[in-house]
Amino acid sequence: MITVNWHAALLGLSVGIPVSALFFAGLAWGMQRALSSGKPGLWLMLSSFSRIAILLAVGFWVTSTAGSNWAVAGYALAFFLARLMAVLWARTGKAAATTGQEGT
Repeated sequence: MITVNWHAALLGLSVGIPVSALFFAGLAWGMQRALSSGKPGLWLMLSSFSRIAILLAVGFWVTSTAGSNWAVAGYALAFFLARLMAVLWARTGKAAATTGQEGT
């Protein structure tokens, strides 16, 4: 039977939620900068490289600190939950923005 190290999984989850939120906030910021820039490719590359590097560095740090691979499971779960929240937030924001424009 598989023994779950709940301490490591909760450590990965508790660290992963704010880091994942920062990842998606950086995505929104990078997209806004890219859409208003003359060189959108540069903004998108810099944004993606920095976000991915930070996400991976913190993930490796959490795993080495916890000493268990269950921290990766908690970290990945946190990223999935943050992604789900970001997608839901983007969909509701888009629906609210388009409903105001229908009457014009």
